Amino acid sequence: MTSLRNEGHDVLYVLETHRGGPDDVVLRQAYREERVLLTEDKDFGELVFRQRLVAHGVVLLRLAGVSPQDKASIVLSVIRDHDNELANAFTVVTRSGLRIRKLV
Repeated sequence: MTSLRNEGHDVLYVLETHRGGPDDVVLRQAYREERVLLTEDKDFGELVFRQRLVAHGVVLLRLAGVSPQDKASIVLSVIRDHDNELANAFTVVTRSGLRIRKLV
């Protein structure tokens, strides 16, 4: 989160604000505040696609085994290169690239 904040991004960190809070509450808050949710928790896909909860945008990181520094670099690159595409989309970031699926 520090890397994102250092780059000037407005970041709310769930562990700072909703430690242990339910995923649906976190998703609703992000939606109300028009924030893109950055997560490593696959449960958000379930909430968005199966339960059809609304989201302003979700970026799911599938980067197991990647160092925190490299994850931060990857996330910053995704934001820099795809900023306009992340809102109203479910994005999956892997070592080999990313998939962006627009939310209806």
